[in-house]
Amino acid sequence: MIVEMREYTLQAGKVPEFLRLYESEGLEIQRKILGHMVGYYSTEVGSAVNEVVHLWAYESFEDRLARRRRLAADPGWQAYLQKMRPMLVEQRNRILNPAGFFEPELRR
Repeated sequence: MIVEMREYTLQAGKVPEFLRLYESEGLEIQRKILGHMVGYYSTEVGSAVNEVVHLWAYESFEDRLARRRRLAADPGWQAYLQKMRPMLVEQRNRILNPAGFFEPELRR
């Protein structure tokens, strides 16, 4: 299993609007296609305010690639991105591998 961590820095003050848009137009599409959401967070304090962080678990890197391709091809997702992108300042993605002593469960 791998986990992808996606970090979005948004324009100042846009986090509530971003989360409303995501919940109403993006969330269900991602859940249907990507599968296992590990978590979805917004920052409260620190050096990274105006940030949203979300984590998605996949069976493998190949599983992630296939699911991300399906997501990119979805017309509803493309419509959502057109509304979301103007709020975005920066995006960072990381692939996290579990430590050898950790046996994660992939629940869908």
